Amino acid sequence: MLRASMSYGRGGDPQPFQPIPNVPLLTNGQMVDDIPPEQHALVPSYMGGGGKRIHPLPFADPTVPVQPRSMDPSKDLAAYGYGSVAWKERMEGWKQKQERLQQLRSEGGGDWDVDGDADLPLMDEARQPLSRKVPISSSRINPYRMIIIIRLVVLGFFFHYRVMHPVNDAFALWLISVICEIWFAMSWILDQFPKWLPIERETYLDRLSLRFDKEGQPSQLAPVDFFVSTVDPSKEPPLVTANTVLSILSVDYPVDKVSCYVSDDGAAMLTFEALSETSEFAKKWVPFCKKFNIEPRAPEWYFQQKIDYLKDKVAASFVRERRAMKRDYEEFKVRINALVAKAQKVPEEGWTMQDGSPWPGNNVRDHPGMIQVFLGQSGGRDVEGNELPRLVYVSREKRPGYNHHKKAGAMNALVRVSAVLTNAPYLLNLDCDHYINNSKAIREAMCFMMDPLVGKKVCYVQFPQRFDGIDRHDRYANRNVVFFDINMKGLDGIQGPIYVGTGCVFRRQALYGYDAPKTKKPPSRTCNCWPKWCCCCCCGNKHKKKTTKSKPEKKKRLFFKKAENQSPAYALGEIEEGAPGAETDKAGIVNQQKLEKKFGQSSVFVASTLLENGGTLKSASPASLLKEAIHVISCGYEDKTDWGKEIGWIYGSITEDILTGFKMHCHGWRSIYCIPKRPAFKGSAPLNLSDRLHQVLRWALGSVEIFFSKHCPLWYGYGGGLKFLERFSYINSIVYPWTSIPLLAYCTLPAICLLTGKFITPELSNVASLWFMSLFICIFVTGILEMRWSGVAIDDWWRNEQFWVIGGVSSHLFAVFQGLLKVLAGVDTSFTVTSKAGDDEEFSELYTFKWTTLLIPPTTLLLLNFIGVVAGVSNAINNGYESWGPLFGKLFFAFWVIVHLYPFLKGLVGRQNRTPTIVIVWSILLASIFSLLWVRIDPFLAKNDGPLLEECGLDCN
Repeated sequence: MLRASMSYGRGGDPQPFQPIPNVPLLTNGQMVDDIPPEQHALVPSYMGGGGKRIHPLPFADPTVPVQPRSMDPSKDLAAYGYGSVAWKERMEGWKQKQERLQQLRSEGGGDWDVDGDADLPLMDEARQPLSRKVPISSSRINPYRMIIIIRLVVLGFFFHYRVMHPVNDAFALWLISVICEIWFAMSWILDQFPKWLPIERETYLDRLSLRFDKEGQPSQLAPVDFFVSTVDPSKEPPLVTANTVLSILSVDYPVDKVSCYVSDDGAAMLTFEALSETSEFAKKWVPFCKKFNIEPRAPEWYFQQKIDYLKDKVAASFVRERRAMKRDYEEFKVRINALVAKAQKVPEEGWTMQDGSPWPGNNVRDHPGMIQVFLGQSGGRDVEGNELPRLVYVSREKRPGYNHHKKAGAMNALVRVSAVLTNAPYLLNLDCDHYINNSKAIREAMCFMMDPLVGKKVCYVQFPQRFDGIDRHDRYANRNVVFFDINMKGLDGIQGPIYVGTGCVFRRQALYGYDAPKTKKPPSRTCNCWPKWCCCCCCGNKHKKKTTKSKPEKKKRLFFKKAENQSPAYALGEIEEGAPGAETDKAGIVNQQKLEKKFGQSSVFVASTLLENGGTLKSASPASLLKEAIHVISCGYEDKTDWGKEIGWIYGSITEDILTGFKMHCHGWRSIYCIPKRPAFKGSAPLNLSDRLHQVLRWALGSVEIFFSKHCPLWYGYGGGLKFLERFSYINSIVYPWTSIPLLAYCTLPAICLLTGKFITPELSNVASLWFMSLFICIFVTGILEMRWSGVAIDDWWRNEQFWVIGGVSSHLFAVFQGLLKVLAGVDTSFTVTSKAGDDEEFSELYTFKWTTLLIPPTTLLLLNFIGVVAGVSNAINNGYESWGPLFGKLFFAFWVIVHLYPFLKGLVGRQNRTPTIVIVWSILLASIFSLLWVRIDPFLAKNDGPLLEECGLDCN
């Protein structure tokens, strides 16, 4: 039966394939569609045999004559299928290699050199993807999704009860509470649903090296330009910036592919001289890092590590060289400290340089643009004679009367300078206090950017922010673990994480405002190749189009070319029509005027924007390029261009990072969230309460500015490439400061209820109690399951909840009013740089008390709730046992507020005499209760034993 089934449709018994000799090719030995004659397929015409040919598989049947005839490729589609000689040879070779590879793997390794094919495993590994998605296991994520749906249903019944059962004797309190609860529910939905599809990712650095960085061959890794921004050396110490620069210069990446640009927006001579000292120390530090492969490569943090630094070190000279390097670094620190001490006293005539000329940046608000190349191709080799990465100091021009757009303007200046000098296709921006903690971080990003499958649509790769020097309990939620380890993973499963301002690798073309490339659909199936989308690379055949007219090749046209005798002389050469930025007129010639109107009046920079893979113009001299670089950082360069509107970092808010990432996502790009096992970057965070609140105020104010701008996610970007749930996250990022108003009102309600004896809910029935209990259980279970799939610890989650209340009733509230003043009255706010400096004593700044108006609202709330608790307990003592039942609900409400504000209270009290804050709090609370109780008992007043007189109710008149 099996034999009969196998032979069905083949005209008889199946025979093994045997080539038929002396049979002429159907094409008469001529080329058809560029296919060599030896790869043409035989399409025999079967006559007789008693069966119908179903599958066009080649085999020799002596009983069936072969009738050679001329081949018509439009009809004989089978000639391009399984019967082709090229297909058979390719498949047989692939099968043999896979069998040998599987055999060697099953034997546990062995000698890879099988039949002389020593590169077999390398070729197999190099063809693999550079990264992969790791979805959260269904056992962890499905219960989380189920409880979200259940919580939504419970919310519906809860609000039905709340709306249908008003409190008549406290109608105002009831109405305020219902409005606040509805707002909180909407905020929860905006925050919750972008976390519906969380994912994680893995990268394969070994595959990246096999494909782009083979040993003994020139590296094919893409160049990267690093941006470091600094403003005020008094708040951002030069030593901190120096450590960041040193970690960049010693990164594990090809030296000729790395360029570091430092933006000094304060034009401080102290920063310039510190950078000069840093470039000299780098000549010793960089070879030491690469020789012994140390981590991290910021010397300050490397020498502070409290670990066994001899672990995994086998070189006998390591200890000796490490001691020498530590001594060199300490001498370097002394030189930097001397520069800082010298800068404390500014001369009356201003600073002068070594040649006696005045420092151009003596007037911070009125100075020319400055560029200084410290290290690079022109010189600056390390102590071992090896080349060092390029290091460039940049200070853009500033003049009175111009809006320089703060950090966003400085970053855009760096984009243009780097495009003229190096023009790397990828950019990495870092704050001056964020050093590279993982020297392979750039390779991690390249696993996504250079991946041939997913890389073309990736606009940036965002790394999480990690911090040093934070107290063990993270009192003010500086680590922001819930956002970076829960929210961002959720966004990565939709369209990618939002840009957070630092630790991000950009695609330069995405910053230029271009749309993401369209995903090409696989060609239609016109042959029997497998898989269905197989192209001629697999089968050696060329697919036929339905239309008879062939698609003409893209024409190439000259962009522009200046005469060689002009300085500078540049030529872009030939540009493909349809290339990014190649805007053409009706004649097909690239319109230079449109590009210059978009990018600015610089022919060199405009030419660089059309080079998708980067690269500089070879015909220009270094001097002419530097002159052009000075031109592109002039204060008037961006006038009447698209800079800050459609190109680069977007203007309109002090949180330019949200706007910039939002615009890219609206253009159809996606972003990637990369979390290496070793944190990629580490920075510093404000320790004391006041600085932390000011930092949160700046972020919230930026969100309010975006809310009132034309780029508000509520109405901007529809019809583009922004996905629905991604828009939810952006709306949440600009709406959250407004939650401060209902939050402040809701935190005030407990005190009012305790003082007035009223409450926001009527007496609960059994059904109502069920909905209340169900809602509280859903809230707790959601948090528990969220921590379960994300790996966030419960103390981090609780700190985040506490600071949400602290920041909401202080910084967010002030941000809303400042934003309204700016929009309605035009009152602008000054940009405050967060201090990166700290005391010598560990965590000493944590206890520093700095009074600010931001402390007033939460302090008032604490006092009100304390007074309310005392008043409520006293009232219950006065009225007897019947009043204790309703009191418990009010007390729970008040204690909810006090517990959330507890870290604020600790910061407010400070260290004092190291008295535990909880002792102080309970002392005040209990003292107040007992004082009122003592007054109520009145032990020193004489008791009246006379008759008790009561009103009888009769009218004696």
